[in-house]
Amino acid sequence: MKENTEERLEAIHYRTGERISIELSQGRIAAITKSEDANGNPDELPWVAPGLVDLQVNGWNGLDLNTLPLSEKTVAQLTEALWREGVTAYCPTIITNSDEAIEAAMSTIAAACSGSEWLNACIPGLHLEGPFISPQDGSRGAHDRRYVKAPDWALFERWQDAAEGRIKIITLSPEWDGAAQFIARCVDSGVKVSIGHTSAAPEQIREAAAAGASMSTHLGNGAHPLLPRHPNYIWEQLADDRLWGCVIADGFHLPASVLKVALRAKGAKLLMVSDAVYLSGMEPGEYETHIGGRVTLTPEGRLHLSGQPKLLAGSALPLTAGVRHMWAEGLCSFAEAWELASLRPSECMGLPTAEGLAVGAPGDLVLFGRSDDGIRIERTYKSGKPVYEAAHVADEYAAAASEDGTLCKR
Repeated sequence: MKENTEERLEAIHYRTGERISIELSQGRIAAITKSEDANGNPDELPWVAPGLVDLQVNGWNGLDLNTLPLSEKTVAQLTEALWREGVTAYCPTIITNSDEAIEAAMSTIAAACSGSEWLNACIPGLHLEGPFISPQDGSRGAHDRRYVKAPDWALFERWQDAAEGRIKIITLSPEWDGAAQFIARCVDSGVKVSIGHTSAAPEQIREAAAAGASMSTHLGNGAHPLLPRHPNYIWEQLADDRLWGCVIADGFHLPASVLKVALRAKGAKLLMVSDAVYLSGMEPGEYETHIGGRVTLTPEGRLHLSGQPKLLAGSALPLTAGVRHMWAEGLCSFAEAWELASLRPSECMGLPTAEGLAVGAPGDLVLFGRSDDGIRIERTYKSGKPVYEAAHVADEYAAAASEDGTLCKR
């Protein structure tokens, strides 16, 4: 990316509530100072916080990463759409499909990243969710049973080659024979292994963590409707301190009581994902999907398999909905809720944005308004450059708009 000129932002610090001035230079935060009027008024200035980081995105607003043929343009458009939601980095997520379909999707996303500095900066890695998951109904979720299979290292290498080494997360179930050995090979190659869509026994969960598995994909979801009260694979993952817990906190996937337990059990190793699918942001109704079959999107934003309301088919809400829900339910402070969707995933993946609002940190920032009605993204910065502005875009930013989408306007 080209070095950008210096810029000064006046906003309210999301954690301290103080009015601050942030100077951006050459893609990073050059300085943070407390303004003379230290007690800022949120009604006069926007809030400022680190950019959101989403480790599980299948699509958004009609843009689907799992519909073939996938184009590089779709990847670029999806990235721009996520800027509007305050997301400055995300992991495109490819789910269970045919071997050829997974390879094609990986290849296209890799080509898009190779051809665009902006996409490469916004996509720190790809997330392969399946097909090495449980074949059982319930834990398999909306994944197509026809393509579920046991872990296969040669096949994974084929997909990693197509992705140009960009697969950084793989979700699998350790219930398969040889899963521990496969997990160890993934970890040795620099891929983070996440347990999900599993019917594994507690001892298999422990064996997976010992082999290097370090995450739980949408913990508490992608599970059987009924489980033994104890032991079971949800309690086992909650109790294992080696595993980061990823949760969908949109208000539909997990009750507030479960989120509270996850917060208490995981502490600093809990993070939030959206698991957004391409129906996110679309009109309520019945939809036919090429992988999950027929699904229903309710007016409230809840997405489930048609005729099976207990089986969700991904999320149709952005990360900000999870932030608002955690805060509104009194589960944690607003700042803590925001960090579940920004600093925590950055830390989990070892990204430099884990530094947050600090001098020298990447200039990945979000300016927003907040109220009981929700969070309104006003401006998103990527690497110190404004890439989205909700209100009228100033002439200097409009002039900086480029063909590959360095600035989005509503």
